[in-house]
Amino acid sequence: MITLDHWQLPDGVEEVLPAQAESVEYFRRALLDLYRGWGYRLVIPPLMEFTESLLVGLGEDLDLLTFKLTDQISGRTLGIRADITPQVARIDAHSLAEEGVTRLCYAGSTLHTRPKSLLASRSPIQLGAELYGDDSLGADVEIVRLMLATLETAGLSQVTLDLGHVGIYEAVLASANLSGEQEKTVFDALQRKSVPDLELALVGVAPDIASLVITLVDLHGGETVLDDARKLFAQTLPTALAALDALQEVATDIRRQLPNLDIYFDLAELRGYHYHTGLVFAAYVPGCGQALANGGRYNDVGAIFGRARPATGFVTDLKALIALLPEARVTSRAISMPDDDDPALEAQVRELRAAGEIVINCLSGAWDPRCDRHLIEVDGQWQVQILNTNDIA
Repeated sequence: MITLDHWQLPDGVEEVLPAQAESVEYFRRALLDLYRGWGYRLVIPPLMEFTESLLVGLGEDLDLLTFKLTDQISGRTLGIRADITPQVARIDAHSLAEEGVTRLCYAGSTLHTRPKSLLASRSPIQLGAELYGDDSLGADVEIVRLMLATLETAGLSQVTLDLGHVGIYEAVLASANLSGEQEKTVFDALQRKSVPDLELALVGVAPDIASLVITLVDLHGGETVLDDARKLFAQTLPTALAALDALQEVATDIRRQLPNLDIYFDLAELRGYHYHTGLVFAAYVPGCGQALANGGRYNDVGAIFGRARPATGFVTDLKALIALLPEARVTSRAISMPDDDDPALEAQVRELRAAGEIVINCLSGAWDPRCDRHLIEVDGQWQVQILNTNDIA
């Protein structure tokens, strides 16, 4: 007996039907071409790897997101990738092992054991770019600009760029001498910007240091936030000033290219803190509460593959990107051809398809609704003509 369960999909896992799939593929090609124009080379990592290389050194969050299974050949544990970034870091460090700057890009499916947020997919199509071998702020700026160009190519113009730097949090926490468990609690409370939870987590910490940690909650907004932070840290935490200077320089360089861009600073932003080592950034658009694209600097990830290199990059979910477009951007119209065994017709069809046209065989006289033109024989020549309702019997 067939029941509804036979065609149900797991929660958070969706199929991509023709109209959406066409848009996904259109933008996948357009964006990979964009990255190619910036010098980024395409790589295609495997869907699964041994967990030793997929997860080591990347924090508990990614471990919890990763589906695991046993390899029937080796008996070792495999992981289905939840994030392609570590795989690309392995490719740079081990498979390519190039000197100098290496630019790589990718697009592929990932799988999560649970959604990252309430409405997120558990099967995102992750697309991104990574730059290795350069530790300068210029490399960070390039990656941020490429992320913004990605959204522009997708037709999303109202973008807010969110900038932060994990060096500020690290400088503040270093002065607090917290235990590992306390730091986890503080980290979680900061992400939620919950002052009561922070106060509880910081019981026993020197009042002036605890106050400094709690102050991070309010250090977000426009460029005046950087000035406020400089005044706060100048006497109490001078080691944080370099991170503030880096944020200022990145914002200035980006505004030079994009003077109308809305830039928001959040000094308590710790996205990917467990493996990011410097600048972190995200892009938001109206009507979407979650970051549409995000990234940052992660200089230490390659060390687990035997070759630590400076690295910075960003990712986006192609399915989430397409879902935010105001209307379908891809309209593939087609030409109908009669089901006729005529060599001249076949030759004309081959020529049209080679030129990029969609030509659909009209089997049993059934017209495909995508067809707005048809092939018709006129004086012994096959010609493409506009299809009207009178042509459909």
